[in-house]
Amino acid sequence: MERKWWKEGVVYQIYPRSFMDSNGDGIGDLRGIISKLPYLKELGVDIIWLCPVYKSPNDDNGYDISDYKDIMDEFGTMKDWEELLDEMHHLGMKLIMDLVINHTSDEHPWFLESRSSKDSAYRDYYIWRKGSKDKEPNNWLGCFGGSAWEYDNATGEYYLHLFTKRQPDLNWDNPKLRGEIYDMVRWWLDKGIDGFRLDAINCISKGPETLEELPQDSIERWGGLHFMDKPLVHHFLHEMNERVLSEYDIMTVGETPGVTPEDGILYTAEERKELSMIFQFELMDLDVGPKGKWDIVPWSLDDMKASITKWQLGLQEKGWNSLYLNNHDQPRMVSRFGNDTTYRKESAKLLATLIHTLQGTPYVYQGEEIGMTNVAFESIEQYRDIETLNYYHYGIHEKGLDPKDVMRAIHIKSRDNARTPMQWDCSRNAGFTSGTPWMDVNPNYTEINAKNEIHDPDSIFNYYKKLIGMRKALPVVVYGKFELIEQCKSPLFVYTRSLENQKLLVALNFSEDKRQLKLPEDILLESYSLILCNYANRLERNESANLMLPYEARIYLLE
Repeated sequence: MERKWWKEGVVYQIYPRSFMDSNGDGIGDLRGIISKLPYLKELGVDIIWLCPVYKSPNDDNGYDISDYKDIMDEFGTMKDWEELLDEMHHLGMKLIMDLVINHTSDEHPWFLESRSSKDSAYRDYYIWRKGSKDKEPNNWLGCFGGSAWEYDNATGEYYLHLFTKRQPDLNWDNPKLRGEIYDMVRWWLDKGIDGFRLDAINCISKGPETLEELPQDSIERWGGLHFMDKPLVHHFLHEMNERVLSEYDIMTVGETPGVTPEDGILYTAEERKELSMIFQFELMDLDVGPKGKWDIVPWSLDDMKASITKWQLGLQEKGWNSLYLNNHDQPRMVSRFGNDTTYRKESAKLLATLIHTLQGTPYVYQGEEIGMTNVAFESIEQYRDIETLNYYHYGIHEKGLDPKDVMRAIHIKSRDNARTPMQWDCSRNAGFTSGTPWMDVNPNYTEINAKNEIHDPDSIFNYYKKLIGMRKALPVVVYGKFELIEQCKSPLFVYTRSLENQKLLVALNFSEDKRQLKLPEDILLESYSLILCNYANRLERNESANLMLPYEARIYLLE
């Protein structure tokens, strides 16, 4: 397997609006990020993924871009951005920009021209269909609810938007549009960035069936059957790689909901020359019921083990995995997959151990490294996420659901769980801003904050530092083969990683109870050295090595 810097690195995702505010307006900004780069350097991460900072009207918090070559006023200036890039490179960190090329803002000049006339040279940059004012071209739903089509009075036609109505989808079948996108991608790469995270990238190819109705009760009424992983998506990505990306030593990661490991190989196999890696969503769907995201069902460890094993083996020596359990679109992992009360510290470390000991590139979402949790705001007025607000309105006013049930689902699944301001210290507003924050801070910031974590040798933050240091020191952590030690119907998740003469044994107890660790006869614990455990006093407890403590995580090394 070819060695690459992006395989060996650890990515830290920054959601700029909520990271650090430098000027007291309540909104995180680029200069705030610059001020916290020493913190990231101490943590040990070496790749920064920056969520969108381009010019945007913020209908979907920056994922609706109105100018690809300018910076949002709230975040600062292009000069600020250039200083950020220079300082990152000075500290030995690489910068990955979040790029949205499935759609633009409805304020982008391309769309303003496209909607100006049916004869516009930009008309075909977007997807327009005939229809009457009272009937959409078909019954597809947008990802955030409502129709995926919006009527435009000026020309009497509908445009397609898989997301909000202010995010019209681009028509990648148009070669002139693709050329403009590739030129823009080159412009950023020439400025010195180190790659891209590509939003909703497996949706860019819209099939020829764009007028076909879907069954009324289909969960795919948002159009995924027609837009996800269509054959031309690989042509487009290979073309972009051939014309631009291949000329630079960069990393690319594509957001690809709905993919299988077989799809993953098509996107990430080195010989196909498309992407470095992808984000797949199987783990993110473990608690999703038949009616979609807000239909919450209990997740099972057996399903988690099966999914992880399928992807680890499926891409082994063929492609490359992205490793994550939360991000800006998902709830906090310690609240979702761990125990955010009695065993918050232990389960946060356990989940970190899982992510950092699998084959693939680990992603740390801001605040994850200090064990930030979901927030349960009492009022819907405290939420800012458009998907959350749409669900509240739809659930109560159209479906007649009990407001308590709607708020309970929001507390568990809202994207705003990940978007509350970063908790830096126990001062007012968690040290995030001297003004009024754009979103309320999680009230638990006096207990959970970076200042407390940095100064506590047994903290989650310092455990992350050890995991990241271990990855840099041991090639087996990056490139070793994965093998599951099967313990069906058990709360234990045990596996090995093997590379030449090095072997790791990882044992995780996803339970609030003590559990017996039973290993195959050919694995003798006395032959291994315990190199990391999330219980700092493990060796002082005088308990059997075969007894796993609640939410205990252990990493052994055999050399």
